Amino acid sequence: MTTLKSDRIKLRPWKPGDEKSLVEYANNRNVSKNMRDRFPYPYTLKDAEGWIAFAGNESPIINFAIEFNGEAVGGAGLVLGTDIYRRSSEIGYWLGEPHWGKGIATEAVKLLTDYAFVRFNLVRIFANVFEYNVGSAKVLEKAGYTLESRMKKSVVKDGVVFDQLAFVKLAAPAASVDSKI
Repeated sequence: MTTLKSDRIKLRPWKPGDEKSLVEYANNRNVSKNMRDRFPYPYTLKDAEGWIAFAGNESPIINFAIEFNGEAVGGAGLVLGTDIYRRSSEIGYWLGEPHWGKGIATEAVKLLTDYAFVRFNLVRIFANVFEYNVGSAKVLEKAGYTLESRMKKSVVKDGVVFDQLAFVKLAAPAASVDSKI
């Protein structure tokens, strides 16, 4: 079982028993308005059961519960690239509103980023943030991501078209070996 740990949090697989906290934290309009439409609102027990059945059986694990004080309070995951994008991945995350502003999301992003670079041999990890989601942009910046671009009029959420901010983190360059010719 893959578990990633910092001093305060764990990223671990979703498991049966997480349904109650998943519904408690995900069923929040302030969370869902910052997520893609596939993240349901309202978030029901049936949604939680379906997600845990899906994510809990992944191999390798790419979708993790963010555990804080023994409780699943959010999620963090990867969308691994394929074909010509196989060395890139998108990262995504969400956190229950009562835990915003405590550095938990930043810790989760750092843990998942480090894991992803090593486990999947990536060179690039990116995240797209709705232009109004200042908190998420700060999370990425604190986790070492840089603003790469503004994608103008690129998304529609709740019937409104707006921009996204694209953040990226590149793998550290491999140490070069000088060769004598």
